[in-house]
Amino acid sequence: MKRISFLLLLAASVSLSWPGRATAQASTYPERPVRVLQGFPAGGNADMVARIVGVELARTLGQPFVVDARPGAGGTIAADAVAKAKADGLTLLVATGAHAIAPAMYGSLPYATEAAFQPVSAITRFPFLLVVNSASKYNSLQDLLNAARAKAGTVNFGSAGQGTGQHMAGELLARSAGVSVTHVPYRGEAPAITALLGSELDFVMVAPTAVSAHIKVGKLRALATTGSTRWSGMPNLPTVAEQGLPNFELHSWTALLAPVGTPKAVIERLNAEVRAALRNDSVKARLEETTGGEARASSPDELKLVISADIKRWTQLVADAKVLKQ
Repeated sequence: MKRISFLLLLAASVSLSWPGRATAQASTYPERPVRVLQGFPAGGNADMVARIVGVELARTLGQPFVVDARPGAGGTIAADAVAKAKADGLTLLVATGAHAIAPAMYGSLPYATEAAFQPVSAITRFPFLLVVNSASKYNSLQDLLNAARAKAGTVNFGSAGQGTGQHMAGELLARSAGVSVTHVPYRGEAPAITALLGSELDFVMVAPTAVSAHIKVGKLRALATTGSTRWSGMPNLPTVAEQGLPNFELHSWTALLAPVGTPKAVIERLNAEVRAALRNDSVKARLEETTGGEARASSPDELKLVISADIKRWTQLVADAKVLKQ
């Protein structure tokens, strides 16, 4: 009887002390430098977002946030490293929209995309621009779609590779419009844009920052933006929805994730710090200049819903459009 009473007392004391432990975890976090992995080449959008946010978090939290680029396999190499890391908040992932494409495109992954990660916060959100060569005969989205309807497969588009965001954007547009177009994958975004500049492609769908300089000097021409509203950088450019596909909306994103099992108090602290960073006008401006979108924080639950919805969307598209998996 005494032993039972002692165990009950011990359980009660542990339960009562837990909130204090959680508060202590949050107040002392991070006790050591934090590694921030991202899965794309240094200097790209994901890398720049990780560095901009990392510098600000280091300033406010008092420990270095060291960005570690692990490019390859659509971001899954970096994601796998984070999924296998200790869940202490000292290893984080800056993920992109490709994170939600991977489960649809890869026959098997070494981690469960939704189960292996704890969302922290969204960071940025941006649309794609549908762009043609300035000498193209297509002067509107409908011109391009009508040509694709007239003869299936004659209109082509390029992307940074099979299963990339640009590839999925083109497939989604074609599926939504009920047309057939030919996908031409390249080894990276730059070669695809070079091919468009050389009139080897009919169109590409890419992040605004990838083509805005070419548009500015008149080498390329944008026909549409995929956002729910017009892109702030080109307010006269109509959305896809305004041009005959009323339900079409597509954004890509960057976000901060942690390994599943990371203490809730640490997740809450990180979320609060990301929100504060994105309220900083300088940080916000640099992020928006880097991605061509908007700096936009979220709650962990909101981000979880976005990722889940995107996984469902891309899985369905890959099946319906019979996209070749990796």
